[in-house]
Amino acid sequence: MSTHILPTYARTNVTFSSGQGCELIATNGDRYLDFGAGIAVNALGHNHEGLVAAIQEQAGRVMHVSNLYNIEGQDRLADRLCANSFADKVFFANSGAEANECAVKMARRYQVDQGRPERYRIVTFSGAFHGRTLAMIAAGGQAKHLEGFGPAVDGFDQVPMGDGEALKEIIGPQTAGLMIEPIQGEGGIQPADVAFLRTLREMADEHDLVLIFDEVQTGVGRTGHFYAYQAYGVQPDILTSAKGLGGGFPVGACLASKEVAAPMLAGSHGSTFGGNPLAMAAGMAVLDVILEPGFLEDVRHKGLLLKQKLAGVIDAYPDVFELVRGEGLLLGLKVKMAPTDVVRACFDEKLLVVPAGDNVVRLLPPLIASEEDFEVAVRALERVGETLS
Repeated sequence: MSTHILPTYARTNVTFSSGQGCELIATNGDRYLDFGAGIAVNALGHNHEGLVAAIQEQAGRVMHVSNLYNIEGQDRLADRLCANSFADKVFFANSGAEANECAVKMARRYQVDQGRPERYRIVTFSGAFHGRTLAMIAAGGQAKHLEGFGPAVDGFDQVPMGDGEALKEIIGPQTAGLMIEPIQGEGGIQPADVAFLRTLREMADEHDLVLIFDEVQTGVGRTGHFYAYQAYGVQPDILTSAKGLGGGFPVGACLASKEVAAPMLAGSHGSTFGGNPLAMAAGMAVLDVILEPGFLEDVRHKGLLLKQKLAGVIDAYPDVFELVRGEGLLLGLKVKMAPTDVVRACFDEKLLVVPAGDNVVRLLPPLIASEEDFEVAVRALERVGETLS
């Protein structure tokens, strides 16, 4: 590896030269079953014919146009996102962190527009992860991300996940909104209780706060619903999306109701690359598959099937594996040792998985994964159980 690359990642010593479906092929020819999917990014797996063709076709016409002009594809993708969600308006960015920055700015701007400029603080929840910008590490509130970067950006208050009383106590005259992941990803696949999500909606309505759902990891079919909120009967005012939205191409989006989005006028926000023609082509190609009739139901079915298979692994190796949680194909396997040890053992068995908080190993297979892929993954986990018991 080049000494000129900033060493901010603890990289595994492997380089992948190609991929197909749920499989990645290393430069030495070794083949790996990819149940990390680029951390929930490769929703359609690798080298998906429709996605590749859409990007190639668009690249052959025009790759980048400034947002000073109309951009081909933005209208179509925005219309499609809104037609399949609560939203009326969309801002396109390049990543989840950027989408979350837009969401916070929008919530603050809404309060100013309502004549309440003193309201700028956002309540977040313990274990959260909203990105790596200075503002978003402050929103996440995790010491390991904040340490060494000076004073945390002001404007965020954090309470324990699920603690309704603490939430009521912290809401004050400066509170602008509430921001939560319906299922915490980096925090260890920790689902928010539905009753708690309803409490958030009630508190937002009572105090005229903006409710933000960070669905960067849970969105675009990952839980078996287009967006996770649709399973809970709790509608946010703003929703952020990224990861799977581009299927591997960088695409972020901030979706919002027309009421909350109304103050975001010309000059209030922007992005050089956000919503570029290539990104829009990728997003449309992903939605062509995700929104096909029966696809999301199939993801829910596969999620239940994989959960059942993982329960068998837990029963067989209780000294290594403890429990499984999550929805759809956003699953976390809690382990009884450092998750990095399990991730390394899985890698040795040619299975790619992702560590998370709370001693959890994430299994995030492409949404196109088959039952045969699950069988291969389970056999690899069984071998890991044998090795680590």
